[in-house]
Amino acid sequence: MPLVDLDRFDFLYATRVKGMKSAVTRDLMATLSRPGIISLAGGFPDTKAFGEEAFREISQAIAPDAAQALQYGPTAGLESIKDVIVEVMAAEGTPARQEDVFVTTGAQQGLDLIAKVFLDEGDAVLCEGPTYAGALNAFAAYRPKIAHAPMDRAGIIPVAARETLMRARKQGIHVKFIYTVPNFQNPTGVTMVAERRKELLGLAREFDLIIVEDNPYGMLRFEGEPLPSLAALEQEEGDVDRVVYLGTFSKIFAPGVRLGWVHAQPGILHKINVGKQGADLCSSNLSQMMISSYFRNADWKSYVKRLNGMYRERRDAMLDALAEFMPKEVHWTHPEGGLFVWATLPSYLDATAMLPRAVAKNVAYVPGEGFYAGGAGKNHMRLNFSFVEPDKIRRGVEILAETIRERMELRSDMERGSRQGRSQKGAARSGSRASGAGR
Repeated sequence: MPLVDLDRFDFLYATRVKGMKSAVTRDLMATLSRPGIISLAGGFPDTKAFGEEAFREISQAIAPDAAQALQYGPTAGLESIKDVIVEVMAAEGTPARQEDVFVTTGAQQGLDLIAKVFLDEGDAVLCEGPTYAGALNAFAAYRPKIAHAPMDRAGIIPVAARETLMRARKQGIHVKFIYTVPNFQNPTGVTMVAERRKELLGLAREFDLIIVEDNPYGMLRFEGEPLPSLAALEQEEGDVDRVVYLGTFSKIFAPGVRLGWVHAQPGILHKINVGKQGADLCSSNLSQMMISSYFRNADWKSYVKRLNGMYRERRDAMLDALAEFMPKEVHWTHPEGGLFVWATLPSYLDATAMLPRAVAKNVAYVPGEGFYAGGAGKNHMRLNFSFVEPDKIRRGVEILAETIRERMELRSDMERGSRQGRSQKGAARSGSRASGAGR
């Protein structure tokens, strides 16, 4: 069978394709399925916790309505699932109205639709640095400029964000929105403190922007007190049209149903509705009815609580293993929830270059540079703890620490050899000068 020239139609591709990149987590999928691999890479919830019996009961419950489940539905979503979404948002402390909810095929589609309706080529988005790689990929098709504002362990730094926005304004760059993952951020695991949430809202008002609040992990809290969402704070302050809130059932139910939502003011939702019609007409009725049935008839909060207990145990296993095995030059975050730990290596190490060596030892992680638009973050890595049992997490971190030490020792040996080489050359030059003086 002849090989297909994948560049055969380069002359036909749209210009936007040049800005599109495959997500590094998606590229790792083939590796993660390899037998024996300890994956600290993918941001997967543990779907085994849901159970076959619960899945069977849901399927049986919606069987009498099979005709509707297998039919097209309204673009904005079924009324029953919107009621569930309002309930979930209330449980997170965010008041919501059904008419302000729009159902999407995963929160990832929400990101694409928001980019579609707001971004022209050359516009800009202000993101945390680092930020969710999937958001960068969703935005990239519309060819915006990405500006990163640095973070610390309290979240995005508002002073730096303001400086970035001022610089963009002076350069005539139109920043359309701020994108943030405030709770247990992907990839860092950091949670934005309450005061900075208020400051970010203030920046949005000052520069007349919207804020896209992506909150897939908000209910996965293991310790500490929940913080109000940006959407809830905005309502408290009486300004109810600036925050576009994204939610998903992927982490509190299952990612396979591919169902998320956007909560926003009606004008924005109208534009998103038109954009979604051109993308997929509507999200799956089957998925919507499955979730509606489960949340109506089962104790979903207990399920989330059970997940949190399991994830906390795994997070603790990862933090303990990092403390035990990692060289003292390596640092990491201590998330209060979510799925991720962000590790910082010595500045001279390249986590992307090191990945093949780790995979050869059957451990995978996500290198940090995929979470920046400009290729920064090379000495960082994202580690996931939700999908692997504690003993495997411990072993994976131990192997990873060995790999890092090897790279550090290699660097040390190279520097030692370089110094010795310079010393020998200096000695040779001194000897040559002494010999010449004797003649």
